[in-house]
Amino acid sequence: MEESLAFIFMLALFGAGFVLFVAIISIKQVNEYDRGVKFMFGKYHGIMEPGWRIIIPVIQSWRRVDMRVRAVDVPHQEAITGDNVSVGVNAVLYYRVADAKLAVIRVEDFYYAISQLAQTTMRNAVGEVDLDELLIERERVSERIKEIVDKASDPWGIKVEAVELKDIILPEEMKRVIAKQAEAEREKRAVIIKAEGEVAAADNMAKAAAILSAVDGALHLRTLQSVNDLGADQSNTVILALPIEVLRAIEGLSGVAARFRGGTG
Repeated sequence: MEESLAFIFMLALFGAGFVLFVAIISIKQVNEYDRGVKFMFGKYHGIMEPGWRIIIPVIQSWRRVDMRVRAVDVPHQEAITGDNVSVGVNAVLYYRVADAKLAVIRVEDFYYAISQLAQTTMRNAVGEVDLDELLIERERVSERIKEIVDKASDPWGIKVEAVELKDIILPEEMKRVIAKQAEAEREKRAVIIKAEGEVAAADNMAKAAAILSAVDGALHLRTLQSVNDLGADQSNTVILALPIEVLRAIEGLSGVAARFRGGTG
């Protein structure tokens, strides 16, 4: 009798321990940033919200899905632009899971699928634009890649937040050509600015000449001012500008003196 009671006690103790063990392994913790996709007998059974949840072993199973924004580093890709220039491009893509059910059921590995889709789309988007557009309108190209990837990943329950092109690597020959083009553009702007300055200076000089010629004695006063400015200069060379009227007056006096000497002789 005592042996039977001991056996029953051991059996009950074993049963209680087994039930406790099953209860412990059945408890699953879903974090705030996670969602759990529950399956029962292999079929979709529902979404597990954050907190402690019960999963019956053997009968039920589940998959954890991270709902936070993730960054995918799109590796370096060789692409050809619309004007047949070979460039290297890499980017970073930001996405999040919008529907945990679709992300688990519709695609085997959504992280790998998004990465491959982004690589293919980036090459295609670069091929649609010329090199100048790719360099100048990088944001527009990034937005185009985002739209295509976002639309293609909608059936997977994925929402693409942003796509940013990080680097555009050009061949060395193209870098030299672009540098020469930039230098030519700078020289062009310098010549234009210099010409515009000369036109403005000539216009102001014409206005000044008109004012000086319109007022009696103004040119003589300007000449005296120039002589005064030269007097303050420490240079050994002094250039004295005389009005043409003074030279004509001197020439007239020279003619009178010559006639006077001729008459007296």
